[in-house]
Amino acid sequence: MGRISNAAWRQLAFFLFLTFAFSNLAGAQTTQSTDNDQKPKPDPDLRHYIHAVPLTPEDYKAITAEGRFYWFVRSTVGPRSLTGGLFSAGYGTAANSPHEYGTHWVGFGQRYGMRLTGVSTSNAMEASIGSIWGEDPRYFHTVHQTFGNRVKNIVDLTFRAYGTDGYRHPAYARYVSVTGSNFLSNTWRVPSDSDWQRALIRTAEGFGGRALSNAFSEFVPEVWRKVRRQSDPYPADEHHP
Repeated sequence: MGRISNAAWRQLAFFLFLTFAFSNLAGAQTTQSTDNDQKPKPDPDLRHYIHAVPLTPEDYKAITAEGRFYWFVRSTVGPRSLTGGLFSAGYGTAANSPHEYGTHWVGFGQRYGMRLTGVSTSNAMEASIGSIWGEDPRYFHTVHQTFGNRVKNIVDLTFRAYGTDGYRHPAYARYVSVTGSNFLSNTWRVPSDSDWQRALIRTAEGFGGRALSNAFSEFVPEVWRKVRRQSDPYPADEHHP
């Protein structure tokens, strides 16, 4: 209990530090945008969680500091993330992994909470580190593309991200955050789950989880629209690569 309690305090302190740093970066970006535009206009895209792939680099709209904050909140405590945690904790409880937590409801809650701390740390790191060079953490869905092209887009945006120039580049902030947060979390995890081998497995699972999240963003909104019999928001002859 002492190890877990002390580890929880260390994790909380680190997370608060990340939040403070991220808030400062967001404030600095907001100040810069206000200075450059005497009358800044709200970005309507911030009201939507999923964006379409820009037709050209010139059509790309760089994410704002406010957008980064919204992405962090939705990706951490949004319905998709919280629901995913139920499945993850449920599987871990059924398989009794790690075994220190046991197969009871308390163990389920501990696994759920541990996953949430890892996700929050990783997302905070990706949003804050990426803001230094303008890496966009958001997913962009295709429009009227074949199934194969949609899958390619899902995989591509798992390992790459848009930059301020409107082109896709290796998602270095994501590489650092997913890998770094999983190795960092070894300091507050139970003994059987705190070695470098488990950290590597969690890192691979992190990118797998990102791919699943991208797939959700690519396909589920369209299915939901058809279930509700809503019209296609894009013209039939419009195609986004």
